[in-house]
Amino acid sequence: MKRENRKFVFGGVAGAAVSTFAWLVFVGNPDQVVTVEGDVNPAAQGQEIAATPKQSPVKFEDDTLRPENSDSISTLSDPSGSSENNSPPHEEADMGTQVELATEVEVAAELETAVDVSVDKVASSAPKQAESSALPSSMATTMAKSRLPAADRAPGANFRHAPTSREASAQVVPIPLPKPIDTLPANGYSEEGRDQFESLAENDVKLATEHPVSTFSVDVDTASYSFVRSALSRGVLPQKNAVRIEEMVNYFDYDYPLPGSRFQPFKPTVAVVDSPWAKEKKLIHIGIKGYDLAENTRRKVNIIFLLDVSGSMKAADKLPLVKQSLSMLLNVLKPSDRVGIVVYAGAAGAVLEPTPVSEKQKIIDAMNRLQAGGSTAGGEGIKLAYQLAEANFDKAAVNRIILATDGDFNVGIRNREELKGFIERKREKGIFLSVLGFGRGNYNDHLMQSLAQNGNGMAAYIDTLGEAQKVLVNEATSTLFPIAKDVKLQFEFNPATVVEYRLIGYETRRLQREDFNNDKVDAGDIGAGHTVTAIYEITPRGSSQRLVDDRRYDSKAPVVGRDDEYGFLKIRYKLPEADKSQLITHTVGVENQQNKLSTALQREINFASAVAGFAQLLKTSKYVGDWSYDKAIELAQSNKGADEFGYRTEFVQLIRKAKVAEAM
Repeated sequence: MKRENRKFVFGGVAGAAVSTFAWLVFVGNPDQVVTVEGDVNPAAQGQEIAATPKQSPVKFEDDTLRPENSDSISTLSDPSGSSENNSPPHEEADMGTQVELATEVEVAAELETAVDVSVDKVASSAPKQAESSALPSSMATTMAKSRLPAADRAPGANFRHAPTSREASAQVVPIPLPKPIDTLPANGYSEEGRDQFESLAENDVKLATEHPVSTFSVDVDTASYSFVRSALSRGVLPQKNAVRIEEMVNYFDYDYPLPGSRFQPFKPTVAVVDSPWAKEKKLIHIGIKGYDLAENTRRKVNIIFLLDVSGSMKAADKLPLVKQSLSMLLNVLKPSDRVGIVVYAGAAGAVLEPTPVSEKQKIIDAMNRLQAGGSTAGGEGIKLAYQLAEANFDKAAVNRIILATDGDFNVGIRNREELKGFIERKREKGIFLSVLGFGRGNYNDHLMQSLAQNGNGMAAYIDTLGEAQKVLVNEATSTLFPIAKDVKLQFEFNPATVVEYRLIGYETRRLQREDFNNDKVDAGDIGAGHTVTAIYEITPRGSSQRLVDDRRYDSKAPVVGRDDEYGFLKIRYKLPEADKSQLITHTVGVENQQNKLSTALQREINFASAVAGFAQLLKTSKYVGDWSYDKAIELAQSNKGADEFGYRTEFVQLIRKAKVAEAM
């Protein structure tokens, strides 16, 4: 198998990139950007900041020209004249590798033959480098660790910090880029990577006699699906922790019956079908479709775009894609809706006060002037965005912050619990937070999920303009307009008909039994027109495929329960402006079985089952037996239905790509 495994070994000098930061300030002419590099605090020193004109390309010792804003790492030519190592780091990352710094001991032999940097040569180059402010601020350079004064060395073998002394700065020397390691680990893949995902074991099988009640919060996020698609499109299997089954299933819209009134914003659709991957087991399929709002009944929208413009956002699939994506959203907002822009890098700032969408070009121009550079004061940006949202709060409108970032927070509020508490307090004031993730290589999915969940918003991952179209245009009403909040599901299984069960997915959304009736416990929200699907796998009584045996010393008391019911479903929710929850109940019995379903509903359930099965294969679940990618393709292909936007056809292609990647 070929899983996402980004791995380099530096074949030269053990070292680290010199980092610089920049403040972006809009003064006078909005097209003029003032850049201050280094550890400078002009306000404290009372110095006037002057705008720096765009610099011409810089000529290096190898006679190559590189532009000022180059994202690539500067290198010296290989002694053999080969230029194969001069490609940008993000191109190397596309090969599915992870950067790994070698220690000084590991590269000692290579230092003597590959990179002969003498003390005299370093000293002679010092004046030239000390006065060379023409070097691009975005350039990453590598330092010979053995040449640095002890005061400038970072703790540990992997030197990562920039030099602070004049002497150390003068000793910076570029080295050739590393060659990628093509050899996979012995087990065929690696779970290592700079993208961060929460590690959770899949839900276990429960005995209905011992744990008859299962409780969880709904989840309408879809970030996992598009991240998985991004990996498979590069020919690699995703990290297992990147696969959240419920988000894979809920990526698709299902044709469940619509409720008739916004005062009961959804009703459950329940079906019991045979499991496609396990003999003598069944799936209890629970579907919810939210009430859809007519355009003339939609409330006004107050949005603050909170945009990460730090140095990690320079890649084409980050800040440039952010600008294009949010410009698409402007096309579906009403002229009376308002949009403001806050950015953060080394510091946070308000770029645009809330402006009517009728002045759309003004909003677009403000976004287009943004450039990436500096560290990532994400926590400070969030605080400023909420301040702007509170100052322009409208009780009659939907007040929402949309955060666009790769999640690489390294300045300001970084503690997860501190961020969680801050966002929860603002949520109670009626300001919600949604998160759009961009890029890969240092994507912090774990943090993004936490922010969205605590902000009563959704988390999506935008890897293409097509995904931006889906999330921000086709599903704009679902993204922006909640119809129910704190939606919880609880299922009580009947031990007379169900021996054991497991919830497929929703590992991050599990709740305690007592949380269901506690209106103080937060849960997921559902937007207008949203569909939510949950699937249980059950082992009916009498099945020979049960996984858990009876205990020898059970009391053997007879199981009491109706033999025509599998269980009892309860759904609790609040209307958007309410503090008290309401309850929906539904008995799941023989009338919900497969032979009593309409053809259209059976098709929707089969397709959802194909997605759930595929996601379990990606996670190498222990519960899918010998089910295969071919069987997933067959089930999905025969149940695509109308497929208006082509999402289901694309899904079938993804299964084929996974099959190829696993065979590599």
